[in-house]
Amino acid sequence: MAEHPAYPAGLRLTGRRVVVLGGGQVAQRRLPALVAAGADIRLVSPEATPSVEAMADAGEITWEQRPYADGDLADAWYALIATSDTAANDAASAEGERHRVWCVRSDDADRATAWTPATGHSEGVTVAVLTTDARHRDPRHTAAIRDAVVEGLRDGTLVAPHRRTRTRGVALVGGGPGDPDLITVRGRRLLAEADVVIADRLGPRDLLAELPPHVEVIDAAKIPYGRFMAQEAINNALIEHAKQGKAVVRLKGGDPFVFGRGMEEAQALAEAGIACTVVPGISSTISVPGAAGIPVTHRGVAHEFTVVSGHVAPDDERSLVDWPSLAKLTGTLVILMGVDKIGKIAGTLIAHGKSPDTPVALVQEGTTAAQRRVDATLGTVAEVAVAEEVRPPAVIVVGEVVAVGPHGTV
Repeated sequence: MAEHPAYPAGLRLTGRRVVVLGGGQVAQRRLPALVAAGADIRLVSPEATPSVEAMADAGEITWEQRPYADGDLADAWYALIATSDTAANDAASAEGERHRVWCVRSDDADRATAWTPATGHSEGVTVAVLTTDARHRDPRHTAAIRDAVVEGLRDGTLVAPHRRTRTRGVALVGGGPGDPDLITVRGRRLLAEADVVIADRLGPRDLLAELPPHVEVIDAAKIPYGRFMAQEAINNALIEHAKQGKAVVRLKGGDPFVFGRGMEEAQALAEAGIACTVVPGISSTISVPGAAGIPVTHRGVAHEFTVVSGHVAPDDERSLVDWPSLAKLTGTLVILMGVDKIGKIAGTLIAHGKSPDTPVALVQEGTTAAQRRVDATLGTVAEVAVAEEVRPPAVIVVGEVVAVGPHGTV
């Protein structure tokens, strides 16, 4: 008789007893999803991996440190059988059959009454893939299909029509340091669903070319100022489009809350009664030095790093940076928006005790195809930056970590 395919179903296990037999690698992989499902998990095993033991210590599961015994599945709704003892697995399967408990077996899928699909998640959707032909069961193939579907949902290349009311409002999306592959999964998905995108000059511009033709793309740098300052004009544009019922994405470089004026926009939206979602991004303060081979911290070299804005010179009364204190720190100093002020910044740091021989690196257009790194010292950086024609955007790193890695040794 031909074998019938498995019938797929989603189990609602919140508060319901789930028994896991065996505390090895299989349990370690499967337990997090069961915990997330809210199951009342009882682990029966003489031993457990450190990760599984940590779950027990944290109270996420109840661990009975002993072998399987008949009766362990009596009150279970679902069981994962994953011991190294085939006889115990057979006995547990037989008990599950008697008590009508769905049982997954890691050692023999053909003798199980349930199979665990390859699963993935994307914004409230669970993708579960099962092999229907037992003769060609290949977990790697199943996982590959799962990964392809989930990735398509996450990056927006696989978009299903919405059958529900769309969530309106504004998403402040951190686009990362420049490489379009470094935007977060959630940020890319929101871009794919947007009606309007208001983009910064430093955002990942290559992503804009992937947007559907109906999406209105607004260059934030070209919004007419009128009688408003630039930021007020951007705020007004966000509010105006959101009030029209559109899904609006404010695409920024780096992270919205790291010198990105993200909170100013969030406050303006809140005052206008518009829902705002903040999607953090990979900040250039760490990622750009990393892309250039510079760790902002390194054992035995730097135990801290400080990020400052250099758009205002140290001698400017508007400056909020305590440069004399920064000169006394032994860690790494990361300076953004400081290319044209680097001479005054370096001079101030030296004047307050920083060695002129302190290594400095300027990383221009970090993580993009145009990335380049220029090395100097605190005493020479002003003239080197001019001679090498370093232009914004560039991240400046000051400290001994600059000499760690491909460009030097400590």
